[in-house]
Amino acid sequence: MDVDRRAAIGLSWAMRIASVGHAVFAATMIALGIMGLIKGGFGPIWLGVPKGLPAREALAYLCAVVSLACGIGLFWRRAAPTAARVLFLYLLLWMVVFKLRFIVLAPTVEVNYQTNGENAVMVAGAWVLYARFAVDWDRRRIAFAVGDTGPRIARMLYGLAMIAFGLSHFAYPDLTAPLVPDWLPGHLFWAYFTGCTYLAAGAAVLTGVCARLAAALSALQMGAFTFLVWTPFIAAGHISEQHWVEFVVSWTLTAAAWVVADSYRGTGWLSLRSSLSERNTQTGS
Repeated sequence: MDVDRRAAIGLSWAMRIASVGHAVFAATMIALGIMGLIKGGFGPIWLGVPKGLPAREALAYLCAVVSLACGIGLFWRRAAPTAARVLFLYLLLWMVVFKLRFIVLAPTVEVNYQTNGENAVMVAGAWVLYARFAVDWDRRRIAFAVGDTGPRIARMLYGLAMIAFGLSHFAYPDLTAPLVPDWLPGHLFWAYFTGCTYLAAGAAVLTGVCARLAAALSALQMGAFTFLVWTPFIAAGHISEQHWVEFVVSWTLTAAAWVVADSYRGTGWLSLRSSLSERNTQTGS
């Protein structure tokens, strides 16, 4: 019994799992890193790099190493703060350098907002973990990114991403409707319906009205999309390279959304304010 107790205490000291979403997100980063190292190119979440960029191949391997190292680090108590910080900053830098330029170049093309929304969801998930695992160094030097402010901004990013996802369903119904499983009638209806649910979720997260419910349901919707749309392609054994990319991205978004939804623990499902707002009100902030 003493040996078992010591082993459990040792595992608790070594491991740092804040939630199921945290564990799934970390494992996903590890898988993405391994895929990148095996493939020797950019993984599905690291797209958008110009082909003529110097040291492009080296950057692809760097992305794989960052994913793998940070994913592993997120599982370990001593490494979690650094891993979360590096992953958050890397994803944020990637969005600013390689993704936002599409909006600047073509601000009226909705798909550019969707692809930035995908990055924003991952940034939001990493940001929530960074704020959760922040140490004194972070609180002293980057206070705006941790504490109550960090998760609040992360949630705003997530809410804006949901708006972008919803608008894409209305901008490209002819691309969305064919993805609805054959056994569901009214494919166009479901394309518009899921677009509406994303828009509603985004509005709820941004305003704080039923935000926890909205975050959880939007994560569930992304998870359902992953398994109902892309898993059958894989099971059938005739998935294309593009479909595989979409599956991996959809899975990663689900994992990151799960982390964001977990950040609302302590908030009522139908609350009109986030837990952060409630805490500030109670303390007179």
